[in-house]
Amino acid sequence: MDTETIRKKIQEVKYPGFSRDILSFGLVKEVSFENDQVFVTVEITTRDSAIPEQIAKSIKEKVGSIEGVNEVKVKMEITEPNPNTNTTQANQPASIEAMQKVQFVIAVASGKGGVGKSTITVNLACALQKALKKRSQSTKIGIMDCDIYGPSIPLMLGAMGQPQVQNNLIEPIKNFDISTISMGFLVDDDTPVVWRGPMIMKTIKQFAENVNWGALDILIVDLPPGTGDAQLSLTQTIPLNGAVIVTTPQKAASEVARRGARMFEKVSVDLLGVVENMSYLMDSDGTKQTLFGEGGGASTAKALKTPLLGKIPLDTDIRKGCDAGIPIVVNKEDSQATKEFLKIADSILDQLFKETL
Repeated sequence: MDTETIRKKIQEVKYPGFSRDILSFGLVKEVSFENDQVFVTVEITTRDSAIPEQIAKSIKEKVGSIEGVNEVKVKMEITEPNPNTNTTQANQPASIEAMQKVQFVIAVASGKGGVGKSTITVNLACALQKALKKRSQSTKIGIMDCDIYGPSIPLMLGAMGQPQVQNNLIEPIKNFDISTISMGFLVDDDTPVVWRGPMIMKTIKQFAENVNWGALDILIVDLPPGTGDAQLSLTQTIPLNGAVIVTTPQKAASEVARRGARMFEKVSVDLLGVVENMSYLMDSDGTKQTLFGEGGGASTAKALKTPLLGKIPLDTDIRKGCDAGIPIVVNKEDSQATKEFLKIADSILDQLFKETL
């Protein structure tokens, strides 16, 4: 018996009143198996005694059904919420008051660096604004730049300045009506961020808990490459509604992106789809040159059983826009790249709003 089998069963345990499981909410602290006994430790913040009782009962039922398990022992570590927090918030697994009005949170990720996650994030944020506007809905978008070592969102979004603190919360910087927080706002341009894992985890937690995000329709989280401390901290701190995986066409990138995406499966975060960046270069005569090969996005999507959301071309205007702080989706509305970003945005919105129906 391995703990992975046990965790898969725990994924079937939903948090009372939510469609998400307790594992994806980051409530499961420890799982072990010894002498036909399973030991599960759950950490929860609530003042409703019925909730931990219901969770413990469900864990025992689900895990107890595994062949070879004779007994399931559940330890509930219960923390009382802040007395100023209302009852509705206290019953929620994500006790992050600063994010209570954020409707959806999605991550942009890849196992490999250099595939253009930040470029995708910035232009996707602008595309989601436009797509929401067409649906006559609110268009409040935010970006949480969790690439601590190489924060590039401020440059690409043209967002400048130092965040101010009001009522003990950091006010995000805005440009194009997109709220943004990034380590790039907090350190000098020439100052390297030389931090170990615990500092990264603490920073991500602060970005979630101590930033005044307000009422956002969608918060996009730009993750660094890999599956390390930043990624794990995020999935344990913020209940994600989904993740977008970015790759480039060549095999070296797509295979690493595929492995990186498996992390989201392990923490029960749905994959919204794959975006293939730098797919082709369009010649003046309309001929496509596949400089980095082709098929990487499609093969990644197929392996992960998720849709290929779109293929972003190699376009100098994308690079120029990011360098100038004016994303191509804002600056060149008729470009092929913009049309592709808008298609990707529509697909993501269809999936997000389908979950709420």
